Amino acid sequence: MRSKGLLGDLLRNRSLYLMILPAFVFFLVFCYVPMAGIIVAFKSYSYTDGIAGSPWVGLDNFQFFFESGKAWLVTKNTVMYNFIFMIVNNVLELTFAIILFELAGKYFKRFLQSVIFLPYFISWVVAGAIAYNMFNFEFGAINTFLESIGLSPVNIYNTPGYWPYILVYFSAWKTVGYGTVVYLASISGIDTEMYEAAKIDGASLMQRIIHITVPSVMPTMIILLLLKVSQIARGDFGMFYQLIGSNGLLYDKTDVIDTFSFRALLDLQEFGMAAAVGVYQSVLCFAIILLTNVAVKKVRNESALF
Repeated sequence: MRSKGLLGDLLRNRSLYLMILPAFVFFLVFCYVPMAGIIVAFKSYSYTDGIAGSPWVGLDNFQFFFESGKAWLVTKNTVMYNFIFMIVNNVLELTFAIILFELAGKYFKRFLQSVIFLPYFISWVVAGAIAYNMFNFEFGAINTFLESIGLSPVNIYNTPGYWPYILVYFSAWKTVGYGTVVYLASISGIDTEMYEAAKIDGASLMQRIIHITVPSVMPTMIILLLLKVSQIARGDFGMFYQLIGSNGLLYDKTDVIDTFSFRALLDLQEFGMAAAVGVYQSVLCFAIILLTNVAVKKVRNESALF
């Protein structure tokens, strides 16, 4: 009976199922089928033997990763950067959304929204070129300006201490526009009668924001934070690689799990270790999102993902 019921549901709602079919096929082909390759993490892969024929080495690849001396460094960098990105970007997204919502000029509001949203469509390759032209020691815009006012140029690409701030800036510059649109849509759905009642009661603009806007968008904020927490152990490879490249002087401050795995694959040809790092990263993400969801469930059960 259940199979007949499922078949009947498929027939009755075939248009809806056809609409989600492309997304289903996409995730099946690019996310689930490749999971079979996890076996490489437990093998000493060779081109001649292939995945199936390569010798089994068990946990040796994981041991090699943890004994390399980089496991703690890249894990700490990945989690800390993503945590900072998550907090800074969410605060900026909500702030810009509130500002845009409260602005009176329709055309200025649309212009400002477009300006904030535009960097989201710029690739990290272009962002890396912008950064290079800004920070280059010889002809970068910053050093050219410093020299023009009689100050000494700064070798930013040889100074690791600058890069945490630079990475936070570029992450916000590129992604805040998208989050702002999400928060703006959430704010636009708030019942306007609450604002009108607050105005009649004499509430100031700041009081309306604190007591109406922020509590109303809190469910959206929690969902967005949970989605970002689920990826907290995954560094944005495009950003880190395009901005840092192969500059070994900056690795202690900027190396993340994704760039470390990429170098293990490209430079060392360690397929097994690169796969092991990917498995470690996925397990870490899964554990973090489970713990975070449990914490959210205890505080605000209705906002939990599951």
